Amino acid sequence: MNKFKVTKKHIKFFDNNRIYVLFVSVFLFMSLFAPKFVGLRNFTNILRSSSMNALAAIGFSFVLICGQLDLSIGSVISLGAVFAIGFRLQFSALDPTLAWTLSFLIAIAAGAIVGLINGLLVSKVKITSFIVTLGSMITVQGIIYMYTNISLSATKEVDFVLADFLREPFFRSVRLITPRVLISILCIALFEIMLTRTKAGRNIYMVGGNAEAAWLAGIDYQKYIIFAYILSGFLSALAGSLGAMEMSAAPTDFGVNSLMIVLSAVIIGGTSMAGGKGSALKSAVAVLMLETLFNGLNRFKVGTEVKIFVSGVIFASVILYEAYALYKHEKTKGQRAELMENTH
Repeated sequence: MNKFKVTKKHIKFFDNNRIYVLFVSVFLFMSLFAPKFVGLRNFTNILRSSSMNALAAIGFSFVLICGQLDLSIGSVISLGAVFAIGFRLQFSALDPTLAWTLSFLIAIAAGAIVGLINGLLVSKVKITSFIVTLGSMITVQGIIYMYTNISLSATKEVDFVLADFLREPFFRSVRLITPRVLISILCIALFEIMLTRTKAGRNIYMVGGNAEAAWLAGIDYQKYIIFAYILSGFLSALAGSLGAMEMSAAPTDFGVNSLMIVLSAVIIGGTSMAGGKGSALKSAVAVLMLETLFNGLNRFKVGTEVKIFVSGVIFASVILYEAYALYKHEKTKGQRAELMENTH
């Protein structure tokens, strides 16, 4: 009887699918041990709470795959939320449907503009993405406080009607899927297909993997970097505006916790910090896994510090694993395949 041997193929398979293993493990553990975790209402709440950060994670994945960074997503989520509610109140004299449409378009356009500015400064002006997006994060937060220094809330009946619509299941036969969750699912599917099935997606991977090689291949890498930042700003604002419209309120710190959750989820989901590798779908599943974890820990009535500690341990473990995988890759670079196989 042959003894099972862990090979490079096994390790690669686990590495490519680790987020699914983590999600199933967390979900099963919470289902077995967390009080009142299993239930349609709770599962719906998990999906709803995941949908906002999942949208932001898609855009962040594109930026990170391009080898860049976007620290402004939390502020842009807040910007989308504040503009969606704020302009709705300013347009109160208009027809409610028109007012909501205009405020929504302004909110997502503002996010896309922030992304465009980030992309131009990084790709054209050649400023480091960390500096650019740190500056835009502070600037956008300042704009939010200039626009309003209090939480905005909708008070008219029509606003709560819209909120109720966004909370209600889109399909009566599938009670888990609310309109906001459905939008997130469609965006995840669309951009995952774009990354994996289109020429533009392949070019994005090449830009992040080796920008010089992309340039030599005739790829306008600056265009793809700008696109990634516009997408990140657009989806972050979309996430914030939909979340605020569902809540009928927009605190100025609406997206304050999103940056660390999205950053952790994208890296846990397998997107490389060095660029050239990643998946919109896996990033979204990682967000779902973290929200499942937080929801389950709430069922145990633990404090916020425990949730931060547990998520930090998972994040640190993945970072260490990524560092180890990179070390093994560099160590075996240039060796013949059979020699590499024998090292495991």
